[in-house]
Amino acid sequence: MYCGMDLGSRAVKIVVFDGAAITEQKVVETAHFYKQCGVHTADGFAVNFDALISGPPSVLTVTGYGRNSLNIVGAEIISELKAHTIGALWQTGLTDFTLLDLGGQDSKVIRVRGGRMDDFQLNDKCAASTGRYLENMATVLGISLDEMSRHYLNPIELSATCAIFGESDLIGRIVEGVPVADLAAGVNYSIFRRIKPMLLALASKTVVFTGGVALGPAVAHWVREETGSEVVVPPQPQINGAIGCAIQAMKGNGQHVSRN
Repeated sequence: MYCGMDLGSRAVKIVVFDGAAITEQKVVETAHFYKQCGVHTADGFAVNFDALISGPPSVLTVTGYGRNSLNIVGAEIISELKAHTIGALWQTGLTDFTLLDLGGQDSKVIRVRGGRMDDFQLNDKCAASTGRYLENMATVLGISLDEMSRHYLNPIELSATCAIFGESDLIGRIVEGVPVADLAAGVNYSIFRRIKPMLLALASKTVVFTGGVALGPAVAHWVREETGSEVVVPPQPQINGAIGCAIQAMKGNGQHVSRN
């Protein structure tokens, strides 16, 4: 049993492969995982897999926001860039594309050529192009994250330079009586504006879009509309990094891995 784990800032994603296909997957809120799903030992954080999946894996590979601050006992550690690239390759079967991953606290754009990472850019300095920003703005508007991610028509212009200024700007527009749908569309467009320069710098005919934000159509609409690229959302965008880790666990154990 091969396990991949993505220690995200908002959620921990876990995927189990049996050597051919995904057999288990789990998403756990990050704070709950650290408090309830393991213990700190002299060797590091020992995960209680019985509380999460069907039992301890044979091989474990880990990536994500917490990979360096939390030493998972018995795990191979790989970079997020590698994990997400491997996951996208397996999920889509493509070999040439630009990968856009919008995580909880950062955004990544990776150019892949011939099945290998060719170049990349990261935005981990500002929250204005992350899932956390989207969550905060949905709370301000009093709507669900799912509803927020659907709106892209008639976007109102909002600050795309700072998450704090963007929130203040949004509140001001609420006071002005701007419709919620237009405000939500404006939030989604402001996220796209932040990542657009990275997409253009590492352009491809196809953009593979992963992360929780990819579950809604809004940001994908703007990527398609303003870059001219085809947008491919893989079957499991939110757990793509964990999938990549599980595939790496199989490869590291000498197992042949076929495309999904």
